[in-house]
Amino acid sequence: MAAAANVSHSRVLLGLILGALVGSLVNYFTTPAVPPPLSAEQREAVSAISGSAVVQPEPESVKRALWVEWSVKYVAKPIGDLFMNLLFLGIIPLVFASLALGVTRLGGSGDVGRVGAKTFAYFIVTMGFAAVIGLTLVNVLRPGDQVPEAQQKELLAHYAKEAKGKLDVKSDFGIDTFVNAVPKNPLKAFVEKDMLAVIFTAILVGIALTQIEATRAALLIQFLEGVNQITEFIIGLAMRIAPVGVFALIYSTTALFGYKLLLALGAFVFTVLGGLTIHLVVVLPLLVWLLGGMNPWFFFRAISTTLVTAFSTSSSSATLPTAIKNAVEDLKIPKSIAHFVLPLSASMNHNGTALFESVTVLFLAQVFGVDLTLEQQIIVLVLSILTATGMAGVPGGSLPLIGMVLVTATHDKVPASAIAIILGVDRILDMCRTTVNVAADMTTTVFVARTERNRLTE
Repeated sequence: MAAAANVSHSRVLLGLILGALVGSLVNYFTTPAVPPPLSAEQREAVSAISGSAVVQPEPESVKRALWVEWSVKYVAKPIGDLFMNLLFLGIIPLVFASLALGVTRLGGSGDVGRVGAKTFAYFIVTMGFAAVIGLTLVNVLRPGDQVPEAQQKELLAHYAKEAKGKLDVKSDFGIDTFVNAVPKNPLKAFVEKDMLAVIFTAILVGIALTQIEATRAALLIQFLEGVNQITEFIIGLAMRIAPVGVFALIYSTTALFGYKLLLALGAFVFTVLGGLTIHLVVVLPLLVWLLGGMNPWFFFRAISTTLVTAFSTSSSSATLPTAIKNAVEDLKIPKSIAHFVLPLSASMNHNGTALFESVTVLFLAQVFGVDLTLEQQIIVLVLSILTATGMAGVPGGSLPLIGMVLVTATHDKVPASAIAIILGVDRILDMCRTTVNVAADMTTTVFVARTERNRLTE
């Protein structure tokens, strides 16, 4: 993990702060951008959602700041996208190699089954806690009742096209999700970034390496270790330019929308951040102390670089090299546990996402005047946990699944395209919930390592 060691979390944090500051100032001193004219089809779709006709803003009343849009479209966004693409370049081989090596180091299917059962049980419990916190807060604070109708229509009109693009992403979730985790074609799973299929294949390869002739297994193990080192190097390169990449990503959002969008959706943002904060500073420290037997203060100090990386990249997967390094070197987690648990966690353990999904579904239901019964909210709870388990650990990966949960829980009374209302603030909330996701991943390694202490010698 030498490459990951080059990450300077203070520089990344500085890039984040400067990007937000410069972008907000640019937005404040220029006229807000106008959404492009909607087509007749788009106007009909938005009218169907909001229940009334869409009125386009007059060109004379709001003029576009062309240079701001140009700076985002041709400078900031391309730089941010290049940074993220470089990060994701090595994610799939890294997850595969790390997980296969972790299984091999555990020593066989019996140990893998035992450790895997503990890991998955911990996932479900912690995501359940998170979703319950989210549902409780949104019922108490009722942020959806505080969005003015005019603001609702403006947000729907502005983000209608982007919402459609998000929902068009393949996000089928159900029994087939888990059936397809056993891939007919592993190479296809790699190309399509089907994380569940990649995980299953890696576990199978790891178990096989403990069963075949030792000399042949050694060659494959060395190959996997080489893949690990190559992908770590690639991701390390990406992290060297992280301060610039993070600056560009945050500037892209704040320059166009600034703080006004946060004010418009302030109650929703406050509810989500409040829930994430409770889970991060109350629930997870208690779990680290009671189940992991570790001082929470020491734990959070040790993983500070990992948390900053998670916040700046909005990706559990992109944070994986730093997380493994922190777990092994700073938390003293055995390599076999770190290389098995953390790739699984990055792909399947999303506490912050479960909380965000539960809050968002109830918030949008409240915006549209739909009160969900206790039974419907239990459905939201269960689906939030299940879909958070199956989503990809990439920026915005939960949005298509939220649309599905929304339609299911409200019986089509609120359309999936209603996610357009929250798209403007999703980037900052994505960064925050990813931080909670990764913190929960690290607590999982502490818990599993403690329960396996007498069985592992590494």
